[in-house]
Amino acid sequence: MAEILHYTFIQNALLAAIMVSIISGIIGSLVLVNRMTFLTGGIAHSSYGGIGIAIYFGLPIFLGATLFAIASAILIAYISFKERHRLDIFIGLVWAVGMAIGVIFVDLTPGYNVDLISYLFGSILAVSKEDLLFMGVLLLATLLFIHRYYKEILAVSYDSEYASLRGINAKLFFSLILIFSALAVVVAIKVVGLILVIALMSIPTYIAEQLSSSLYKMMLLAALLSTLFTLVGLLLSYNFDLSSGASIILTAATALLLFIIVRKILH
Repeated sequence: MAEILHYTFIQNALLAAIMVSIISGIIGSLVLVNRMTFLTGGIAHSSYGGIGIAIYFGLPIFLGATLFAIASAILIAYISFKERHRLDIFIGLVWAVGMAIGVIFVDLTPGYNVDLISYLFGSILAVSKEDLLFMGVLLLATLLFIHRYYKEILAVSYDSEYASLRGINAKLFFSLILIFSALAVVVAIKVVGLILVIALMSIPTYIAEQLSSSLYKMMLLAALLSTLFTLVGLLLSYNFDLSSGASIILTAATALLLFIIVRKILH
């Protein structure tokens, strides 16, 4: 088993898995406590539009997905402030229209023939140095954001009205959390794909929430659990020649099931 670590693509995959897992654990915790899972799902699937546009114009896939995801996050944030009672409808529209745009642009790309399953279910073994750089910058930005504005994030996440009364710009921080969620989704696409990305951000954070007494501890534990599930999933994927994204999510889902069963027995 140790000999596979000498391969560059395996080293890149492991490094990507660790960085994306930490990002997903931290941002997934914010998504959970802010009850934004459906919003993040809309952003995740709409980013396929950016993938299609990037393919059509010959741009880096990450660049197209990132710009489209950020635009979707800003749009959803704006709608949530103006039309909150109709938010679910608009998220559904962003979700569907984004994917439709992606499909159309891929269809319009002359001579383009690619396995789009890799975008839907991940292709972590194809991670490049540029991808790793993007992930590293996002991880650093995420850690700096949490470190610098933890008190504000905590206040906005649990009581936005109280935060506003304290002089905190709740709308700004809500928008920033959505944007970081969009960026987390983009990097997680490389690991588990569009279809499974929400599970990666939800399962470890749910378990962490049940075992934590604070948001800080929840983010830390979620990052550790996400890393564990991802590495175990990669190991299973390699040993049994399975899809890496699906293996990671099934590992996390199995852990969640065992956690629920043990918790019920103990209680």
